Amino acid sequence: MSITFLPKPTALPVTRTQAVIALAGTPNAGKTTLFNALTGLRSKTANFPGTTVEIKRGRISSAHEDISLLDLPGIYSLQPHTPDEAVACSILTQQPPPDLILAVLDATNLERNLLFVSQLMELDIPVIIALTMMDIADRRHLKVDVDGLREALGCHVIPVSGRTGDGVSELRNQLLETVARETAAHPLPCLSCRGCPIATRHVWSRSLCDQCVRAPATPSEQHTEKLDAWLTHPVFGLVAFMGIMVGIFFIIFQLAEVPMAWIEDLFEATGDWVSHRMAESWLRELIVNGILAGVGGVLVFLPQICFLFFFLALLDDTGYLARAAVVMERWMKRIGLPGKAFVPLLSAHACAIPAIMATRVLEQPRDRLLTILIAPLLSCAARLPVYIMIAGLLVPNAPVKAALLLSGAYLTGIAAALLAAFIFRRTLLPGEHQPLIIELPDYRRPGIRTALLYTIDRGALFLRQAGTLILLFSIIMWFLATFPSAPETVAQEYESTPTLSETHDRDLAHSYAGRLGQFIEPVIRPLGFDWQIGIGLISSFAAREVLISTLAIIYGMEGEDEESESLLDGLRQSTRTDGSAVFTVATCMSLLVFYILAAQCIPTQIVTRRETGSWKWALLQFSYMNVLAYVAALMTYQTLRMLGYA
Repeated sequence: MSITFLPKPTALPVTRTQAVIALAGTPNAGKTTLFNALTGLRSKTANFPGTTVEIKRGRISSAHEDISLLDLPGIYSLQPHTPDEAVACSILTQQPPPDLILAVLDATNLERNLLFVSQLMELDIPVIIALTMMDIADRRHLKVDVDGLREALGCHVIPVSGRTGDGVSELRNQLLETVARETAAHPLPCLSCRGCPIATRHVWSRSLCDQCVRAPATPSEQHTEKLDAWLTHPVFGLVAFMGIMVGIFFIIFQLAEVPMAWIEDLFEATGDWVSHRMAESWLRELIVNGILAGVGGVLVFLPQICFLFFFLALLDDTGYLARAAVVMERWMKRIGLPGKAFVPLLSAHACAIPAIMATRVLEQPRDRLLTILIAPLLSCAARLPVYIMIAGLLVPNAPVKAALLLSGAYLTGIAAALLAAFIFRRTLLPGEHQPLIIELPDYRRPGIRTALLYTIDRGALFLRQAGTLILLFSIIMWFLATFPSAPETVAQEYESTPTLSETHDRDLAHSYAGRLGQFIEPVIRPLGFDWQIGIGLISSFAAREVLISTLAIIYGMEGEDEESESLLDGLRQSTRTDGSAVFTVATCMSLLVFYILAAQCIPTQIVTRRETGSWKWALLQFSYMNVLAYVAALMTYQTLRMLGYA
């Protein structure tokens, strides 16, 4: 089978009317943190190699001009082996070249970093070196002779901390000054020839480190080794990983309860205010039952989403997630997944789209394709509001049970991805797995400011979606669920139809949305879904979280239940014509399983097509995931129904 991918663009993504500085360095050197500090942007990468696969651009402003700063993917050498490394190298070697290279060196790993710097300084481009991780070097009692390093390299070497901001102003001023006077870089004294053997570079870097770095005679890293022995253990490491995730979900449910109630009360009060200030009309109904009900039904979950990203950012900052990669790689290799696939698969828990793009770190096309096909099975942030809603229906006011339920949902997605990879590896994409070679970063004290900025960005993204996509679909769904209203001549017909829920009137059943829901009901009825839930399923193909706003509109259409304080209350109280509850345990679990496995994000399939160069893989991804979701939901509902939970 022939597997091809579209070639990646290598053109410099800036207009050359501006000066350009390329920010280059090895993975894990603190490059993106420094980029954020210099530009004021809030780019985020995970704490292990291979995550930054896109070129990020920021600006450094001065009194005379704006300078473009490019954050290149982390690389170890100018001889690329992966697509993202090729992109970084093309920026550094193309014509016209950058005006200046800002090389980021990890003070705790100078010998390895200097190998890369030796190649950068042969490009005839001015180089300034930012020396990061100085706080960690101090804790290890490593003494770096900055002046000696500056003299040996023949360029500016400035110690900085992207976390605290120390040295950032000095570095920014030096960058502006160097670009303004177009200073030429000095060649390395002992590497005047180009293309020196790698052994020569090793000797040079080790010699320079011996001159400029003073390490304690007996370095003590026993605490790190002891901790790693537990956290990377095949059994205890997996237990620790699961325990940490359950603990995070438990804390999320506990902490988010109060702000969720505030948001709920705010939208309820706003709806009451609008109802009392506006005369009865379709516009009032649109605002109250369409916009406020739809958008408010989704925004109520914002606190839990923000808390999740905050704790994950803290967890990443400590260096733990790299240990989790080692633990999970042992399981991945059993089914033929490449070790490096853990990096994009982990990022898929935020969003499948950047995860698919992150597969560029994989060398083998078959490995890339395999990872692309299974990445959307990992539960992304868009699924989280749906999970939380279902947890609220199944286990209200029980944070421990809710945390276990959410952890189970995430683990189910992981298990499904591993199963799909196992099948694909033995059918369409046979081949051997590639081992994971990863550098375990030092344990660090997490940066609260960095985590908060990341959380604000993720929360702002969610708010933008609520203010655009969810708002748009809330309005559309309100119109579809309101018009056309049923004529009086068919009122009796709708009232006598046994498939219609008592919580909804004949107008909803006669509307465009109602007709569409009833059209697909025979297909979804075996899953425990009625036609109202079917409307939500269809709308969520635009974005999964739209299900909540759709249900808020569908189940709030009557507006007669004054005691219903929230969407969850309305869903719990909804009944069928025989008086039985709509959202039983069997129906809720079936809905949960369906949303864990289904492909309901069209942009994901578009990105899959772009990354693979063919619609056949995107259609395969869409088809197998939805078939899997349907079969799994069917088995879940019918099994629970036989056990008496329907």
